[in-house]
Formats: sequence, C-alpha cells, structure tokens
Amino acid sequence: MFSLSIKPQWQLQSRDGRQLLPRLVELLAAIHESGALALACRKTGLSYRYAWGLLRDGDALFGTPLVVMARGRGATLSPLAEKLVWADRRISARLTPLLDSLASELEVELQRALSATQPILRMQASHGFAVETLREWFSRAQIPLDLKYCTSFEAVAALSQSTCDVAGFHVAIGDYERATLQAFARWIRPKSHRLLHLATRRQGIMLAAGNPKQVGGLADLTRSDLRFVNRQPGSATRYLLDLMLEHHDIDPQQIRGHDNGEFTHAAVAAYVASDMADVGFGVETAAKRFGLDFLPIVGERYFFLCEARFLDSPLMLRVIETLHSDSFRLAVNSLPGYDASDSGRIQTVDEAFPSSASLFNVGRRERGSP
Repeated sequence: MFSLSIKPQWQLQSRDGRQLLPRLVELLAAIHESGALALACRKTGLSYRYAWGLLRDGDALFGTPLVVMARGRGATLSPLAEKLVWADRRISARLTPLLDSLASELEVELQRALSATQPILRMQASHGFAVETLREWFSRAQIPLDLKYCTSFEAVAALSQSTCDVAGFHVAIGDYERATLQAFARWIRPKSHRLLHLATRRQGIMLAAGNPKQVGGLADLTRSDLRFVNRQPGSATRYLLDLMLEHHDIDPQQIRGHDNGEFTHAAVAAYVASDMADVGFGVETAAKRFGLDFLPIVGERYFFLCEARFLDSPLMLRVIETLHSDSFRLAVNSLPGYDASDSGRIQTVDEAFPSSASLFNVGRRERGSP
C-alpha cells in the first residue's frame, strides 16, 4: 500500500522574470522558528553557503534585506520576510485539507489498480486534528482510506445517501447539544445508525499572544476595535458560534468580520497570527500551533456515524482496534484541548444523546418514516 502526500508550493517571481526557489520561504520560516541561520540550515537540510546564496538572491530581488544578522543575537526576519512566512503558513492552512483529500483519492486509485478486491473505507468528515492523526495511523496500519473533508452536515447527509461508509461530525456538549443535533436530525436513523467516539475537544476564541486587546468573552466580539475572522458558511463550527451569539443576544452584524470565512481551524489561527484579524473562533490545537492565546468557550464530542451492520465488517473492526490502541489515544491526547479517553467507544444514538430522542422522532416523521 502506498502513502501519498501533496504539499503546497509557491514561486516568487519579479516583473523581469527572475525567480526564487521555493526553498527561500522554507529557509525564512526555519529562521523565524529557530532564531539562528545555522539552526535553520540544519532543519532544512541546506548548506550554510547555499542558504547565504538564497538570502542574497532574495535581498537583490526585493531590494531590501530579508534577514538581520546581529553578533550574539542570532538572526531575525525583516517585516517583509515575516509577511512572506505568514503568507506561506496561511496558504498551507487553507490548502492542506484539500490536498490531503486529493492525496487520499490518488492513494485509492493506486490501490484499486493494484488490487481490485481489497475493501476501501469511504470516509467523509469534518476536518480536525484528531482526524488528521487518524489518517496517519490508518496509513501505518495499511488500512485503505478514501477520505473526503467536508462540513459535518455534508458528511452526515452523505452517509444517509449511502455515498460513504463513515461520517465524521462534531456536537456541542451541554447547553447547545440539542440545538446542534437538531440540524443533523433529518439524516440520523437511531435504529440503524451507531456512533463511534473519536475524541472530545475545546472550541473557543483565538487571540494574539498575551491578549493585548483584553478580550474576555463573546460579548467583546462586537467591539469596534476588534477584527474577527469566522469559519465558512455551512460549517458546523460557524453554526455553533451563531447559536451561542443568539443565546447571548449578540447581533452577528455588529461583529466586524463575521461574514469573513476560512475553511479550516488552522486557517483561522493563521489569519489571527499574521495580524489580519484580532480574534477568531476555533479549536485550541490550532491556536496553540500558531502561538496564540486561547479562551475556551464550549466542549464538543467528535463522532463517526455509521450503519450498525458495518461495525462487524473486517475493515471496520480494524478501525475500532486503531481507535482503542494506547498509541493512538496518546497521540490524540497530545493535541491541546483534545481528550481521547472514549476513543473507539460504540453507542446507539439514544445512549449518546438520551435527552434528545424526540429530535430524531421528528426527523423520521419529516422523512415520511413510520
């Protein structure tokens, strides 16, 4: 079985056609993280001489130094170089889920070309860091996976239409659970569907390090001095945020940037970290990876939904075994804000949501079911 990865890459080109190798941005990012050219060379695998050549070419192209070297103080990036690094990180945050889905699709094509008989797990799921980790574990365990990242609503709808085997979606814990579930009820069949736990996680407000704007909660989002970046329309995270705003009588139109949307939690974090916004809403792991402060607001459970009969298939038994493994749980628990204690636990819909059974009865009536 092949493991395929696709990474975004961009070229810098001047008006006269001069180009810089993509490794310049990679080198600048390593200098930004390490604070020293020698350490950056080791991290990128570039020779010191070659790295100096890249920096000289970059200085000549832009007409200004990209790195400031100071004896005893290492290396620091110029404001222009920092913008290049943050642009690269935003590109990666936006495109990585799309490229991972494409890589999974290509892996499946290769697998089918080599063995038409081996079953392949068709998964549609809301993007998240635990799902990213699971994809890595499936690759190690050689579990063939056809993964498509989409919204939680699209994933659950796809399962109801039998266009995937497993649907990954997340539901708020506590006050907003019932309202969140109501949006899924039309597609969930309590008698024939089962829930497989992946993890719990925290969602909240992402802030610049040190919280310089002194943001204390959702009510502050309407302040005129705050620029907000949201998730895209149709995402379950945006739906959850709007539920909370409604609960607190906060008018979304008073939030500067509420209509701005990014497609991943990491892209929201990159937007804030690059000072294009002051606050965003998303999961804690994304905030921490971009050096941001995080104000937790609500917990969520992330589930995989599937047909009950599918749980006994050889392929799904391997999936459950992976979710139960100590190594996988340890990896997920290392993600800030995640808890994999219940990973691999199987429940009926009524067991997972005992106070919301009436929602699914309404959903069945709307579908014309008995």
